[in-house]
Amino acid sequence: MIKYTLQCDDAHTFEGWFRNSDDFDSQCKRNLVACPMCGSNEVRKGLMAPAVSTARAKAALVDAARAEMRAHEASAKPDAMGQAGGEGGAVAMQSSALLPKDLQQKEIVEALRLVRARIIENSENVGADFASEARKIHNGEAEERSIYGETTPKDAEALMEEGIAVFPLPDLPDDKN
Repeated sequence: MIKYTLQCDDAHTFEGWFRNSDDFDSQCKRNLVACPMCGSNEVRKGLMAPAVSTARAKAALVDAARAEMRAHEASAKPDAMGQAGGEGGAVAMQSSALLPKDLQQKEIVEALRLVRARIIENSENVGADFASEARKIHNGEAEERSIYGETTPKDAEALMEEGIAVFPLPDLPDDKN
């Protein structure tokens, strides 16, 4: 898998994971790659640097993710799920390096919980028919819409190989209780 830094024609930057460079090109040609902030399909690869995993780099990634989520929530533009926020403004944040580990984990889990809830709120649950419904939408045989449901890892991999964008909704600690 290759992680690309992507940029839309409105200069929003975001990341995308692809099997290889050809997979990225193929998905772009079919308008399957869209900016999560504005929905634009005019997406290109941005400047990238090799990833080096250090404690400082991990803390910076967590901080950047928090800042992006807060800025995105404050944005007046509708997001990829059609939700609009208030006026954007400056965001002050506390460095995760200064937070105790258990607080960092709680904040990350809460952020995942919010993302998961927004996806579920704005998508249709198709249950065990996820793979077949995703293919129908991809092939234009069903109405284009956001869906979620259940599938096997093998079917999810097959969908990705067909150029159908899917990702797992995370199981969170409290979900099983």
